[in-house]
Amino acid sequence: MKQDLRTKFSDGSRGVYLFGTTPPKAGTTEEATSEIADKLLHRLAHVEFDGLIVYDIQDESSRIDKPRPFPFMQTLDPRAYSKLLREKAERPVITYKSVSQRDQESFVEWLDEAWNEYGVRDTVLVGSPSSEGDIKLSLNDAYAAISEHQAHYQLGGVTIAERHAAKGNEHERLISKSAQGCEFFVSQAVYNAQATIDMLSSYARSCREDGTKPKRVILTFTPCGSTKTLEFMEWLGISVPEATRFRIMDAKSPLQESIRICRNNLEQILEAVQHLDIPIGLNIESLTNRKEEIDASIRLFKLLKSIVDLKLAEQQL
Repeated sequence: MKQDLRTKFSDGSRGVYLFGTTPPKAGTTEEATSEIADKLLHRLAHVEFDGLIVYDIQDESSRIDKPRPFPFMQTLDPRAYSKLLREKAERPVITYKSVSQRDQESFVEWLDEAWNEYGVRDTVLVGSPSSEGDIKLSLNDAYAAISEHQAHYQLGGVTIAERHAAKGNEHERLISKSAQGCEFFVSQAVYNAQATIDMLSSYARSCREDGTKPKRVILTFTPCGSTKTLEFMEWLGISVPEATRFRIMDAKSPLQESIRICRNNLEQILEAVQHLDIPIGLNIESLTNRKEEIDASIRLFKLLKSIVDLKLAEQQL
């Protein structure tokens, strides 16, 4: 196994580079699941990545009135797919866990099994997509349960710059989640550079006032190759400024244009926050299973990684 993520995350002089994916749909055979994993890792064969993220997909229809552009499908257990990828790739895997559907006893059972049976060591806990519906376990209660658990998980949290743009308090969530045990944060996909800059700047300022060191923030980027993917991004709550939306929709190659936009956004963010002492990481994902967008996410990974590496090298001059 490559060096663990905890060690890499703690080294502020280096970037951390992850690739996000979802488990195959429920009912996929073992053989087919293995083939899907092999296909992903074949695409990543010539990419220098530190680890993978496996998401726990939720039905978020309670969060928004609009119909979901792509139908929701149950997936295989993220823990099982994480184990398969970790064994095949020989790299660490961060496993997401949606906590609201289980009560505390069931969640503790999940933690036991994840550690002992599936080898999960790094996890990101996700709360309910909305305050509506039957929430059996709050995110705060889940944080308390994992902090009391005998297994020594490296815990991560989600950060959403769009919430900061709306309420101006996402940095307070980061401070609070850090106090509850979060060692790193993964952002929602970035298409609004200014919202991310504002959030990171407020976070760094609060840490400075508290005399604490900012945790690593892993910025997520995803390519967008069609109007339908764009609609899905907006349905997920990803902020896409109007001019950016027009650039993608009106481009001869929307996919290439979205890659250019992601590059520009990352460069703006790094330029604005490089003096703030926030360790940065990258997470690249494809929001759809379209081959063109998955292939584009690999190109995007290589491009953005080179930009972060260059910025870090410049800082060390």
